[in-house]
Amino acid sequence: MNNSDKICFVFDNQLTEIDFTKSEFRPSTTLLNYLRSLPTHKGVKEGCAEGDCGACTVVIAELNQQNQLEYKALDSCLVFLPMIHGKQIITIENLEQIVNKELKLHPVQQLMVENNGSQCGYCTPGIVMSLFALFKNHHQPEKEVIEDALTGNLCRCTGYKPIIEAAEKSCCNHGNDHFTEKQYEIIEMLLSINENKKSISLLHKEQEYFLPLNLKDALEFKKLYPNAVVISGATDTALRQTKKGEIIPQLIDLSQIEELKHFTKNNNSIEIGAGLTLEKAKNEVENIFPALFDILKVFGSLQIRNIATIGGNIGSASPIGDTLTFLFACKAFVKLQNLTSVRKVAIEDFIIGYRKTDTNADELITAVEIPLIPENVIIKSYKVSNRKDLDISTVSASFRLQLSNKNSVEEIIIAFGGMAAYTIRASKTVTYLIDKTWNRNTVEEAMEVLKTEFSPISDARAEKDYRAMAAANLLLKFWSEISLNQKD
Repeated sequence: MNNSDKICFVFDNQLTEIDFTKSEFRPSTTLLNYLRSLPTHKGVKEGCAEGDCGACTVVIAELNQQNQLEYKALDSCLVFLPMIHGKQIITIENLEQIVNKELKLHPVQQLMVENNGSQCGYCTPGIVMSLFALFKNHHQPEKEVIEDALTGNLCRCTGYKPIIEAAEKSCCNHGNDHFTEKQYEIIEMLLSINENKKSISLLHKEQEYFLPLNLKDALEFKKLYPNAVVISGATDTALRQTKKGEIIPQLIDLSQIEELKHFTKNNNSIEIGAGLTLEKAKNEVENIFPALFDILKVFGSLQIRNIATIGGNIGSASPIGDTLTFLFACKAFVKLQNLTSVRKVAIEDFIIGYRKTDTNADELITAVEIPLIPENVIIKSYKVSNRKDLDISTVSASFRLQLSNKNSVEEIIIAFGGMAAYTIRASKTVTYLIDKTWNRNTVEEAMEVLKTEFSPISDARAEKDYRAMAAANLLLKFWSEISLNQKD
């Protein structure tokens, strides 16, 4: 394993390098704090430092498999500096141009001005950067697409109507702008960085940060540093630093490993690479697993989905992880790998406690395998939260149901998040329902069993009694939606 010790990226249209042995920055310095340290890039703002407000939004351009540029809006407060290795950073300051000694705004900026899309201006740079990513990726987008692009941006005083109008009017040029004129120059610079296939070890007096560029090197790092924290998108781990002030001594960052970003489908199952972003996973499963698509559609904001990964969501083993209940209902498997072997573990056996998983010290999650659902099986997932978008679940649930020809319950899986220290099945309720007629009376009786099956906690999001009631009501909602579909 031949290691490099620096990161390189394109910034202000030129190659930029950081050597952490000589730098004031730790490797886990966020992109937000790096940009704020520069005298000419103060447009990016810190609003929440946890990916909730979008004031820190920037756009990253990176090469896809065809060596074309892809533009993604990200929350820079959640991005560690090594994660931008081999990419281009674009901030609000890069959008304007000087043409014939006069300032010329980018179309999204100009239309924000003309539509009165800004008042105090604090959130405006982040909003404009989300609109810029929309501009580069969509031509005449539907309102739903515009709203999704803006879900991660809180506007504290203007209101969203003029901002949406600015988006509708500006996204009409197939993404052509002054960045288009320089795209081949940028591509060449990024290719020159990516020619160096050496994995990266960043050694700082306070921190060791390992950035493998292939799976083999990642597994070698994991064997050498079994106690290192493994990240991919870091949308969860970053909060340990930004909110708690924790300095993590060792990190292994999987965000650069293309082998972990695959999506494959065969006759019996699909496989999602652990490093595939949730946004790309969402787009892949829309027609295959509508229930998973519906979950991912409200999983954070687009900025978060552009960096968060399926492997990270599973590996965190959060009791309110949005994908976990669905994976329980689908009887999914987690693939784990070390330098010598691969093993496959059922998802419900993989989650063994509060943020604990059945992962050996030398193993990494490489993929999740989801069996395809038979035609006679129904799966639905639900999320109870204070807000529809960009909110943590108070209670989440997934249901899997197979009925007999006589309308009795042949098989049912009920999995909940937010009701215990980890995602768990409602086994007593399932036992009660098996072989009973699937009607409202049966379901209401099962609801009473469900209310007593768990002992949820009370916290800032909900009291325990509310959680118990919400869980029971989700079962009734599931029955009600199935009954309506059967009548149709």
